[in-house]
Amino acid sequence: MRRNRQAPGLPGVVGTARLDRRTKDLTKRLKPGDIAVIDHLDIDRVSADALVSCKVGGVVNAAASTSGRYPNLGPEILVAAGIPLLDGVGREVFATLSEGDEVRLDGAELYVGDRVVATGEAQTFETVEVAMAAARAGLATQLEDFAANTMEYLLKERDLLLDGVGVPVVRTEFEGRHALIVVRGYDYKEDLAVLRPYIREYRPVLIGVDGGADALVEAGYQPDMVVGDMDSVSDATLRGGAEIVVHAYADGRAPGLQRVQDLGVRAVVFPAAGTSEDVAMLLADEKGASLIVAVGTHATLIEFLDKGRAGMASTFLTRLRVGGKLIDAKGVSRLYRSRISTPALLLLVLAAVVAMAAAFLVSSAGRAYGSLLADQWYDFVFWLTSLF
Repeated sequence: MRRNRQAPGLPGVVGTARLDRRTKDLTKRLKPGDIAVIDHLDIDRVSADALVSCKVGGVVNAAASTSGRYPNLGPEILVAAGIPLLDGVGREVFATLSEGDEVRLDGAELYVGDRVVATGEAQTFETVEVAMAAARAGLATQLEDFAANTMEYLLKERDLLLDGVGVPVVRTEFEGRHALIVVRGYDYKEDLAVLRPYIREYRPVLIGVDGGADALVEAGYQPDMVVGDMDSVSDATLRGGAEIVVHAYADGRAPGLQRVQDLGVRAVVFPAAGTSEDVAMLLADEKGASLIVAVGTHATLIEFLDKGRAGMASTFLTRLRVGGKLIDAKGVSRLYRSRISTPALLLLVLAAVVAMAAAFLVSSAGRAYGSLLADQWYDFVFWLTSLF
């Protein structure tokens, strides 16, 4: 359970208000104890994990944290971490509050001083469970929408999916090599840590998808390629020497291209209707990668819906297109963990050294060497005492 700063003589949690309608942008500037004010319909697991890692004092959501469309995982993660979650306060909160205001979150109300500035529904284990149960009942409708989106995407991008038409020319060499595609998604840190021996041995092409490029840098690697719309990757990483592939809309518009050009970095444009992680997979496959390892990408239906995009159908079809080349690293860190702790390993080494020393001393050769070492020691001591 978290320890939050309490208001002297008043109930609730006190913190500095930080406001942003985009949760992933807000998490870049949150500090421990801040009250995050967001507008996030159906808080997904990645966003919730990021808020928890920022150690926020509370979360105020203008929208419904669970709308009932599907059983999203974010609210449960926040509540389980002991973070107060106030839901459905309305978008007016962004006009009422200012960045940096000192606020107090108490149950279903948000205060500035003694004034109530927002009210909503305080989420608890019980309310989250009720919302999740209702959302599970709505999965059938989401499945129908997902199927319709899949067919629509297939019709739009059949040339790209089936024949690779539209894949740009890049300088990075993929032919016969492994490609590691990193998205800053589920369990990416754990999976990158587990894959460290694989990366060291096979030297795969390292592809960061937007913020996944920063994740590679944070793990101590230099990306070979950065793919995405460039809205969540740092300037330093873009300038780091990796080849830049800007994901554009199907009509050719590339909002992220201007940012890259302003940094003085050359870029390749890849127009496609899918997501940036799909673009990275299709590019690696078309350029001849022998194996594609995906970290932090989306694999299950809930994860597709959790992303909140109709275009997630493209990920499903892209995985079918890539086929047997694709290996998902998700869950590797949970599947395999060393059962020998570091202290136990050191104790084992020490025991082996003691056993070898004992065997050496009781053997005839060991006794002979022991006598020789003793004579040498006595000679040294005699020489040392003779100096004084």
